[in-house]
Amino acid sequence: MILWAALLMAHSCWALDGAAAGSTGLERIEKCSTQCSQKLRCKSKPDHLFRPPCQNLPEALNTSSSLHNISLSTVMRCEGRQKCSLHLQIKTVLQLSESIHGVSICTTSPGTITTCQSVRFTKASRERMNGLKVEVVNDCTPVYPSQQVQVTVETVPSYCGVTLTDVYQAPDCSGEDLRRHVPECITGRLSYTVNPEKKELSVSVSEMLDGHNYHLRLCHKNLICFGTGANALIKKEEPIKAATLRYSQPLPCLCIEGWSTVMDAPRVQVCPFSERVEELWTGITFDPLEENLIWKPACPVTAVASLCQKRDDRVCVDLPGSPQNVSREKMVFSEVDPHPDLCVKFTSGSRSWTRCPFADRRLQAWEVVVMAAEGQRKVNLLSQITATFSVGLCVKPAASHECHVTETHSLQVEKHKAVDLNLGGKMCNFCVQVKRLDVKFAATTTDCFEQCDESPDVRPAVARRPAGNLTWVIPATICLAGVIGVTLVLHLLLTVRQKRKQKENRVRSSRKKIDCALDCVVSGLKTQPIVHGKVLLPDSTQSENTEKANLISN
Repeated sequence: MILWAALLMAHSCWALDGAAAGSTGLERIEKCSTQCSQKLRCKSKPDHLFRPPCQNLPEALNTSSSLHNISLSTVMRCEGRQKCSLHLQIKTVLQLSESIHGVSICTTSPGTITTCQSVRFTKASRERMNGLKVEVVNDCTPVYPSQQVQVTVETVPSYCGVTLTDVYQAPDCSGEDLRRHVPECITGRLSYTVNPEKKELSVSVSEMLDGHNYHLRLCHKNLICFGTGANALIKKEEPIKAATLRYSQPLPCLCIEGWSTVMDAPRVQVCPFSERVEELWTGITFDPLEENLIWKPACPVTAVASLCQKRDDRVCVDLPGSPQNVSREKMVFSEVDPHPDLCVKFTSGSRSWTRCPFADRRLQAWEVVVMAAEGQRKVNLLSQITATFSVGLCVKPAASHECHVTETHSLQVEKHKAVDLNLGGKMCNFCVQVKRLDVKFAATTTDCFEQCDESPDVRPAVARRPAGNLTWVIPATICLAGVIGVTLVLHLLLTVRQKRKQKENRVRSSRKKIDCALDCVVSGLKTQPIVHGKVLLPDSTQSENTEKANLISN
């Protein structure tokens, strides 16, 4: 009994699910037909497009009461799970009389031929139901998803002024019922997993159109979806409907597109990285000859781009006159000084991102440095190009990011030449503010000198001076290594030579001790080297005794 109750409950649940699914879908019909009100017998047949002109309305008929209204909807007729077609269902209400023998229903769509159907009432029905309101339903007009149809209903015979006209648009393929059952709407369902390390998308397809192969590809979605070159074909006989597609960058407009291999097949798209807007703020380029900063969005985006200067507290302050609206076109900032503190700020909605294309300092055109010469320390402006600068002395209060300028000078700096900023003897506890004047957009730098250091080395004015050209370091390192190597080799040779001399001296000394005739001469021969640094040198007196010993032994 318990099992039977469970089965009964399950059957009830399935029945409810089916009813719920049917309530959200289109009405089904088994076949197209024309139906009239109960007890009213009617027949339908194709009508001629070119009918005779309308007749004058009889006095017994009323223009407003003959045809009351017209109602249009879409129904679905199915021959299989994925073999359903759409039909336009037309309902009209009219007041029956002996002068009205039926109705004519005509439909037309843009680019198609008008088709008409005539619905006739039998004479006996007209006489029996004279003066009553009757309903006529016809659902034999096929339509396609999103098709627009104009419907015209007239009386038979056609009386002037007794006409109803309405325009109807069939539902599109966005409805779940159509996407599952109408071939023109079946796109398949795509699911995916992302492998960011390998930059791969594993795509699975379900509910694809039966009996057809399936295309997959990656594309960049704009007005249309432009392919990236990554594509795959899933065969209809393959048991596992899946493929792997490789991508280069996770852009928000990068989408997976799928469609069946039929003419004018609808396509489905899913975009795995639609939220990765930050990926758009790359690809900024700089033309050093024209001094143009260029950026083109890889995807359509609504944003504002502006130039800003990065402060020490990492806040980027917008430069006046720089904001530009971004859409699909290339963005160009003209006459830009490529300074490390100059950045590009992108703002989209309530979020913003900052990119600093000159942060690596490879393109920095000028810098402020401190140089020592003849015991004097000088603040110089070095430039890789000929340019005009504004230089000012300023006072920077504690805990403030702004410097109050006390005096300003304009100067021309030649290419590859250092210019003394001539600070009037102020060598410490001051700030200098420099900005390039011959461009449209430039950063204003403030360099402060807090200590007086008389070191003869050349050093940057501030810690953010670029690394500069370090090509001299490699040759200097090689030379230093060579000197150290030669010194070690010489030291080794001298040490070996000295040890050999000591050994020879000890051998000669032992021989002379055996010869009793030479005892008085050999008694003073013991070599004691004197250490000077890291090289062993013999004492001068002992060297003379050694020479005498050599002469005697010979």
